[in-house]
Amino acid sequence: MTARNNTLAKLGLGAAIGLALVFSASAAQAGECPADKMKAGARTTGEMAPKDVTDNELSSIDLGKEIDGFDKRRLRFRKLVVQPGGVVPWHDHTDRPALILTASGEITEFRSDCSVGITHKAGEISKEVKGVMHWWKNEGTEEAVLYAADVKHDE
Repeated sequence: MTARNNTLAKLGLGAAIGLALVFSASAAQAGECPADKMKAGARTTGEMAPKDVTDNELSSIDLGKEIDGFDKRRLRFRKLVVQPGGVVPWHDHTDRPALILTASGEITEFRSDCSVGITHKAGEISKEVKGVMHWWKNEGTEEAVLYAADVKHDE
């Protein structure tokens, strides 16, 4: 490789790293409640019935067989498809942490600790942890496809 090509390769790598940092910094803040809208108890309820949503468990692992002390818990991987106007009803994440990837479309989340709806766009991941109570609605014109990984406590 010539010195000129080596310099160009280093510049290209530097530019790629710079772009990755810019995109990762913006993605980390995307789909979160604005700081000035966060408020404990902002919502205490929401839509209670599912509407125009399919929820299919694609696979799961019995965690009790994998980790001591995790009896009656499964790591699940699900696909949810929410049609325009569709609803994932009010629920909480006490004892059920989850990561939700919006794969396509967009969906609005209404959380107990945020006074405004939070829009999640394709490519964004939402973290659902202890203390989170919320519901989701597809306010767009195309279906929203979500993939969810969660730890389910089977009673």
